[in-house]
Amino acid sequence: MAWNEPGGGNNSRDPWGGGNQGPPDLDEALKKLQQRFGGLFGGGKGGGGGGGGASASLFIVLICGAALVWGLMGLYQIDEQERAVVLRFGKYHSTVRPGLHWNPPGIDEVIRVNTTKVRAASFREIMLTQDENIVEVRMSVQYVIDEVKDYVLQVREPENSLQQAAKSALRHVVGGMTMDLVLTEGRTRIATEVDERLQNYLTSYTTGIRLSAVNVDDSKPPSQVQAAFDDVIKAREDEERVKNEAQSYANGIVPEARGQAQRQIEEASAYREQVIANAEGEADRFNNLLAEYRKAPEVTRERLYLDAVQNVLTNTSKIMVDVEGGNNVMYLPLDKLNAGAGATRRSAPMDINSSNIRELTDAVTEQLRRDAAAQQSRRGGR
Repeated sequence: MAWNEPGGGNNSRDPWGGGNQGPPDLDEALKKLQQRFGGLFGGGKGGGGGGGGASASLFIVLICGAALVWGLMGLYQIDEQERAVVLRFGKYHSTVRPGLHWNPPGIDEVIRVNTTKVRAASFREIMLTQDENIVEVRMSVQYVIDEVKDYVLQVREPENSLQQAAKSALRHVVGGMTMDLVLTEGRTRIATEVDERLQNYLTSYTTGIRLSAVNVDDSKPPSQVQAAFDDVIKAREDEERVKNEAQSYANGIVPEARGQAQRQIEEASAYREQVIANAEGEADRFNNLLAEYRKAPEVTRERLYLDAVQNVLTNTSKIMVDVEGGNNVMYLPLDKLNAGAGATRRSAPMDINSSNIRELTDAVTEQLRRDAAAQQSRRGGR
């Protein structure tokens, strides 16, 4: 039979110490618990003030436990790569460096910030260039937190401020450059100028951010004008090809032209030296002739006359001979004589030159003089 079965006589086994078969009394259980805690702190049992002392002791224990827990909650560790900003009742109190620290929880607020982590932000912008063309530039910015206090307290949403300032700096730099420069070798220049200008912006805004690197990832025309831009690129490549061909032609023709120019210069120099030498020779001959003329004027004059006549007659193909005292003028066609001599030369070698012609002319002249003298003598005999 069960111990709690009615009429079984097992009231002695009732765990609640009585024969009452109802639920246990809650007040009795609390009273026993208070007595036990009172015994722990030296309280007596069954006294009139025992219940009040036990309640006070329990309250003190709870207070001490809560204080211990509250104190333990204020302990925290700051890692080496972190810095922390402490706010006391919402106002800046201090900046905490790495190590073990304690701040009263509920009074102080500790905001941790990793100051060694390299953060990155990227964005894409479509803007106008200096020559009024539209380009699309994609840029990325890497940065770290330099001043924790400024980063946490001075600017609301510093990352958003960073992006806005970066876009402003990029527009300013690209707006002062041409499209060709932006799309080709101008990327390094854009990154350098944006880095300098953006850092000045962030410093003046007291964001606490220090830039690590600024990179221009891509620069291209908008997709709407990509086809036209491809045509421009092709035209530029054709221009470069034509320039290279022209340069190759110039490399082949310029040395040749320089050689010809140098040859003409050398010929002109030689001609100049020849003319100068001839002029100096003529001057020396004239001086020598002048000295001889002063010694014998008549002889020198006649000799000069004969030389001049000889030079004239040597260079002409016709001679007119006028005999003094005669009415006949003799005509000698030397060109025909030279032609006949050339025809005769085929059968027999013959040397006809200016000296031979002069001898022939002298002989003919002498014969004419003799005929004229004989004719004059006959007239005198009559």
